[in-house]
Amino acid sequence: MAHSPVAWQEDGTPHSPRFHDIYRSRGMGATGPWDQARTVFLGGCRLLPANDAPAIWSGQRQWHVLETGFGLGLNFLATWDAWRRDHERPGQLFFTSVEAWPVTADDLLRGVQAYPTLQPLAQALAQQWKGLLPGTHRLVFEDGRVHLTLRIGHVHDSLAALDIPVDSVFLDGFSPQTNPDMWDEKVIAGMARLCRPGTRVSTWTVARSVRDLLVKYGFEVTRQPGCPPKRERLEAKFEPRWPVRRSWRSACASTPSHAVVLGAGLAGSAVAWSLAQRGWRVDVLDAADRPAAGASGLPAGLIAPHVSPDDAPLSRLSRAGVRATLLRAQSLLTEERDWAPVGVLEHRVEGKRALPPSNPGEQAVDWMADWSAEATADQLARCALPDGASGLWHGCGAWMRPASLVQAHLSHPLVRWQGKCQAARICREGDLWAVRDASGQCLAQAAHLILACAYGTRALLAEWLDHNHATLPLNALRGQVSWGNMEQIPQPARQWLPAWPVNGHGSFIHGVPSADGEPIWIVGSTFERGQTQPCVTPEDHAANRVRLERLLPSLGRAMGETVQSAQGWAGVRCTLPDRLPAVGPLDAARWPGLHVFTGLGARGLTLSVLGAEILAAQWHGEPWPVDAPLARAMLASRFATQR
Repeated sequence: MAHSPVAWQEDGTPHSPRFHDIYRSRGMGATGPWDQARTVFLGGCRLLPANDAPAIWSGQRQWHVLETGFGLGLNFLATWDAWRRDHERPGQLFFTSVEAWPVTADDLLRGVQAYPTLQPLAQALAQQWKGLLPGTHRLVFEDGRVHLTLRIGHVHDSLAALDIPVDSVFLDGFSPQTNPDMWDEKVIAGMARLCRPGTRVSTWTVARSVRDLLVKYGFEVTRQPGCPPKRERLEAKFEPRWPVRRSWRSACASTPSHAVVLGAGLAGSAVAWSLAQRGWRVDVLDAADRPAAGASGLPAGLIAPHVSPDDAPLSRLSRAGVRATLLRAQSLLTEERDWAPVGVLEHRVEGKRALPPSNPGEQAVDWMADWSAEATADQLARCALPDGASGLWHGCGAWMRPASLVQAHLSHPLVRWQGKCQAARICREGDLWAVRDASGQCLAQAAHLILACAYGTRALLAEWLDHNHATLPLNALRGQVSWGNMEQIPQPARQWLPAWPVNGHGSFIHGVPSADGEPIWIVGSTFERGQTQPCVTPEDHAANRVRLERLLPSLGRAMGETVQSAQGWAGVRCTLPDRLPAVGPLDAARWPGLHVFTGLGARGLTLSVLGAEILAAQWHGEPWPVDAPLARAMLASRFATQR
């Protein structure tokens, strides 16, 4: 559990011992802080209707608010509340906020005790308020229409990492006297770099140093009546008297229209849903006669973060992916039927996997336990692991039936799925991409085409990659699981069943419902590189038996023959050499409108939702849902050959 940087005083005022300052002014009364949020920040940036005039975001497709200090979250909650109340609100609200010292969920709730209207929103925020290690965290609300992007870290570094423009800015934080780093020239310059002409800025302080810096960096500044007990506040508008040159990240597609996705698995369905949520009409084509017929048809799989001593990019991406997938599951799926956040115990076979070393001097390290921690002796014992075994407890872990998530994504009203569409080649025809079958018949065409057909992506790109100096080095990875009904488990083996799903050398899950509702057990999976046929073999049943005996020795010995004679499922996944997916255009200049989402390997459940949101952010110029270097590490353009 993270320690809070807030100390609540007897009169209910939240105080920061670190900065010797209070989070809000005294003498405001019960509704004062909310009045300040609405008057100073929302009103100052024209985000509320006033004098029969609509709010400035009225009718916009999306709106991006930047806040320099999240604090107790009142400005975000007030903005979210204003968005909900406005019938002409933007379709997507992006709220990016910086915070070096995040408070606890209890503090968020305590901070809105006087505001019944905000309490349900604060409850929703508190439910997601966990695992806030340094870096970027995306929290999602309103079925994916409200995005809170939290940058945990110093404000200087956080502003420097942003690469898209903002529409409104809330300059907030402890006073310039107690925390001058929040108001220095580097902050104002970094904020100004993200503004375009007309961007409005609001703040409660009228400090001369802040006014002068705003003017220096191109803002027209005015004093306005403040929210009592403060007499004045500042409003500013970015109107530089010099040419403005920006190096913002450009969007691939500005206006939602029509897109075609090839592949109805985890990747393709997630992309379809993310685009449909932003107003796109999406046709999803697949060669099979049902969705999730390929590697996404696994009876059930695990969602758990990857860990490494150096907290490698894959580890950080997996945490973001776990968060994104679990949020999507909570929104679209039925718990206990389609998924369950039960936690996952990782048996560290031969000592594999280790957590990053902790640093007691850093408050943020307390949040690591929300993701992964050393397993306790009791947890190891409840999984029937032998004396001397070690493990990790992933409290954020879950099991999920992948096909359920695929079907939920494809059920979006703007998504149309069509099976038995065997794509043989893709063609550039004018401004459109056409998908044709072996006879030359056009199956679909659109200006934007996403290839999300796993290893099949390689064949469709072959003629383009061979002649245009680009590559996508996909490798096939066949995997087989062994499974059966719970009643098939021998009676002597039942005493060794683990209390939770276990991974670490393959995985073992039991008691999850099958497609027909009967509880089943699953063990696996094998990994066979270069094999492109999803055939079930007795050799892989034997391999899964060996895996189970190493993962859960007592259970494996007791279930030996049961695994050997079990039912089987096999699928072909695909990987890339750096173990990360490929998302987005391979080369937007040469092939505008052609995108891929493939190479998820065995982490489709963990990375598909996140990857789809990275693609959507790339298309629309939205904030990245992860640190920018991590997002760029997943872009397919990393495989384009530079001329």
